[in-house]
Amino acid sequence: MTLDRSPRALSAQVKRWAQELGFSGAAITGTDLGDAEARLLAWLDKGWHGAMDYMARHGVARARPAQLVPGTLSIITVRLDYWPAEARDALDTLSDADAAYVSRYALGRDYHKVMRSRLQSLADRMVETLGEFAYRAFTDSAPVMEVAIAARAGLGWQGKHTLLLSREAGSLHFLGELLVGLELEPDAPVDNHCGTCERCLDACPTRAIVAPYQLDARRCISYLTIENPGPIPRELRKAMGNRIYGCDDCQLACPWNKYATTASIPDFAVRNGLDAATLVALFAWTEAEFDTRLEGSAIRRIGHARWLRNIAVALGNAPRSPKVITALNARADHPDAIVREHVAWALAQHAAS
Repeated sequence: MTLDRSPRALSAQVKRWAQELGFSGAAITGTDLGDAEARLLAWLDKGWHGAMDYMARHGVARARPAQLVPGTLSIITVRLDYWPAEARDALDTLSDADAAYVSRYALGRDYHKVMRSRLQSLADRMVETLGEFAYRAFTDSAPVMEVAIAARAGLGWQGKHTLLLSREAGSLHFLGELLVGLELEPDAPVDNHCGTCERCLDACPTRAIVAPYQLDARRCISYLTIENPGPIPRELRKAMGNRIYGCDDCQLACPWNKYATTASIPDFAVRNGLDAATLVALFAWTEAEFDTRLEGSAIRRIGHARWLRNIAVALGNAPRSPKVITALNARADHPDAIVREHVAWALAQHAAS
């Protein structure tokens, strides 16, 4: 039987393959991202990217896929659900001041590895059937405007928290892209269904969502605990509560996430009990334990010192107890100056209480 190589037929076949490989959604768009470039430049001009210099370094290339990967004709964007079904309830953990809150996307295996492997499998299947063609896979690993691409392809719409939302899957998913040198039929964008709701803005602990669709990353707890290499601004530390890696508050508040589905693949199952671990227990990890326990985790890339910095802030926000004070004093002379300063801050919070 001769393969129908029309753009429409190829698009339909690619989506079937994506579904067979476990992706929870797939859609296709061209290389024109509309006004995404103007919005990116305005965001950079405000300095809201903070210490993420790579955002400015790549500049407009982020909004020009065909410039990033010459020969690109179409973009396949895919979705992979990550919320672990067996994890402790997120709100329970957030309300437990002795517990450490880790963003639910990071409780399991590093999503970069999972997504990249599946995208490569999709590319391999396409090459096997269609013959050689130019392609490149991305998953939050290069200057690609993932949300803009996915919204353009109709995989969802950009929510007011700036993440991708869909009516059937909320926002609790990873995105990945395959830029291909093939002519595929694009999908149509979908309507925005946020309406007048601003629950995500109201839920943000540090008021990082300064207006609908506008995020000042410098105030975002995900940025502060992961991307930020320096001290956490003192004026934001109390608002961080017990969040030591990332933050899910805007997503927990979003009504559309009642439709989100839990992860269907074992890679995102909870590891190391990070859904319910105590701050004191995690603060006691040596650097060797940190590296060993978090091998294969996205968390490992922040390094042990940044991990301790984050937990020190959470311990400063925790209820005063002998265990908390003992844990902080044990790190008071840490060789890293930033860790020492955050420990000193935490101890001062308890001294003043």
